[in-house]
Amino acid sequence: MFTTTGSRGLYKAPVTKGLLIVPSAVAVLFTVILSQYQGLFLNNLQAVRRDYQVWRLVSGRLVYLDLKDTFCSCLLIYNFRIFERRYGSRKFASFLFGTWVLSALVDLLLTEALKHVLQLSVEILPSGPLGPVFALFVPFYSSIPRVQVTQVLGQVSITNKTLVYIVGLQLLTSTPLMWISCLSGLVSGLLYHCDMLRVQAVLFIPRWMARCSSYLLQPLLSGAEPARDSALGMGATLDIQRQQQQDLLEQQLLQSQLSTPAPITTQLLHLRRTRNQQGLINWNRFFPSIRHRGRNARPPLPRSAEPCRPRPRLRGAGGFADGDGLLQTGCTGGSPWKSRSLGKMSLLQTG
Repeated sequence: MFTTTGSRGLYKAPVTKGLLIVPSAVAVLFTVILSQYQGLFLNNLQAVRRDYQVWRLVSGRLVYLDLKDTFCSCLLIYNFRIFERRYGSRKFASFLFGTWVLSALVDLLLTEALKHVLQLSVEILPSGPLGPVFALFVPFYSSIPRVQVTQVLGQVSITNKTLVYIVGLQLLTSTPLMWISCLSGLVSGLLYHCDMLRVQAVLFIPRWMARCSSYLLQPLLSGAEPARDSALGMGATLDIQRQQQQDLLEQQLLQSQLSTPAPITTQLLHLRRTRNQQGLINWNRFFPSIRHRGRNARPPLPRSAEPCRPRPRLRGAGGFADGDGLLQTGCTGGSPWKSRSLGKMSLLQTG
């Protein structure tokens, strides 16, 4: 389920590893051991409006207070680690930070709109960093290719993204007011992904902070390189994975060149020539008649002349041979008009 968009493990994903370890440990701590302090981390919007407790906009979005939400969010974050490998850790952390801030503002706007339009008062929303989790569905829907895995009943297609949407639906239906957090997360993800109002230039992680975090936390959060999945490729798309597979094959051929240099070198040159001509897609499979038009056609065979057979020499009534009045070495396949004209000329000469 969670290996269709990249290789297994948390290699080159330190931010994802931190998001899996720290919020999960804190959620278990405040749910099991320090349950009396859960009130400090409630996402209470009513207290923000009435008592001006603005700090709850920060504390209410840091810690999960429901283990079901923690489990589903960790599954989704683990699957979305592919964006950290594609964008880089700093840009991925900037996306999470920007959508985290935007989702807080969108939550306030949505609750105020529901209060004035539908007369629906919303006081407490689900706690935890749910906005960035739902915001990651925007690049997941727009940039991750859909690959069909199987079909159910011959009509319903199951793709590599179906089970991810099912987990997101489970997270959406965990609490009655989760749809507000989901909607605010999707709106904030769309705003940041499309760079509306130039939010990417305002909400980002500075370079100095990224360097300090890399220097201090990377030894703790760096993952080991997967050994078994290295041949599958770490690319975010299928084309990148095919390119990496071909590069890996070239490296293996170069390493084994010491034992048998001649055949390996020939195979390597053939592989490079084939890839330069065909690219990532082998078009010869789809259009063989167009690419090889005129190459496989058989050349026309030369028209062989009929063998000349001497005509029988018969004596006529005038004492001449039958062929004397015509061609002396005439062929049966010759032109009759040419034979008659030449025969007349020979009769005039003899007369």
